[in-house]
Amino acid sequence: MAIALAVLAWQEWGGGGAPASRGPVADQASAPAKPAADDGAARVARAFADRRSDLQVEVAGRVRRVLRDDDEGSRHQRFILALSDGHTVLVAHNIDLAERVPLAEGDGVRVHGEYEWNEQGGVIHWTHRDPGGRHIDGWIESGGRRYW
Repeated sequence: MAIALAVLAWQEWGGGGAPASRGPVADQASAPAKPAADDGAARVARAFADRRSDLQVEVAGRVRRVLRDDDEGSRHQRFILALSDGHTVLVAHNIDLAERVPLAEGDGVRVHGEYEWNEQGGVIHWTHRDPGGRHIDGWIESGGRRYW
């Protein structure tokens, strides 16, 4: 009887030291975690150091400075975003395709878009939906609202 109980316990615990995983819990645990905004800041720092572009990122930070709109070609709302590690990037948000984000210096925002390297720290653009459906949608979150 003791041997039968030991075998059952061994099977229940998967023969190792942890319970055997089953069902949806195992699927959730093995799913890749979504990168946090701080991970995005680290990705931007690496991309800047490596002079890489065309990198999808999600970052959080504070608006350091609101700039004048760029009205040449597609109109873009522009602001400088200071990331958690102190790195700054220009965010160029296409206001011909997306709603303007009401921003002021010091506002906390989250940005999902495409990073492009430049000597000043880089640019994050594609912070809007792609009407052609060929590019990953981006967005800006501010004041509890998502703009895309």
